[in-house]
Amino acid sequence: MFTGIIEEVGEIVEVDESTDFRTIRIAAKRVLDDIGLGSSIAVNGVCLTVRSCNAGTFTAELSRETLARTTLDVLGNGSLANLERPMRADARFGGHIVQGHVDGTGTIRQFTRDGDSWNLEVDFPANGARYIVEKGSIAVDGISLTVAAMPSAHTFSIAIIPHTFDNTNLKAATPGGRVNLEYDVIAKYVDNLLKPYAIRND
Repeated sequence: MFTGIIEEVGEIVEVDESTDFRTIRIAAKRVLDDIGLGSSIAVNGVCLTVRSCNAGTFTAELSRETLARTTLDVLGNGSLANLERPMRADARFGGHIVQGHVDGTGTIRQFTRDGDSWNLEVDFPANGARYIVEKGSIAVDGISLTVAAMPSAHTFSIAIIPHTFDNTNLKAATPGGRVNLEYDVIAKYVDNLLKPYAIRND
């Protein structure tokens, strides 16, 4: 389990397509302190398994399913990636419950400066509408964020503070770019529990 508090921004330094999986090598510092072969790590909000680790880099394999359902398919040399190790049981819970299981991808509608902060607007898939509420939590590329408003039925906006801008991959975000979205797992569980009691109109 993760919390959506990004520990550092890594850089993709190699992409290898020589196997059935796509292998990416990521340059990092802080997250390498206590990870090893088989460790879990969230890369742009996607829970991946460390395949190898050495001084300054680690590798992870991306299955075709992962490539089809996330934005990791567009990562190339020089791409920035949000990195977070799993939450420790004795750690302070800083964000919200993030599983690293992406529900879908969104598209940045606009990303504009607003005084000392930035306003991020994201268009999201129609099937996510029931899980996104004003002032609720959502993970965008693995970042725990709070929905500020819902400008339209399929768009949410978020106020990005300078710390988040400076310490995540959002500093490279542009309109039209895709982002990984993970909806609040509590909302998804509640929705599933209520399905048997839903009023049928057919």
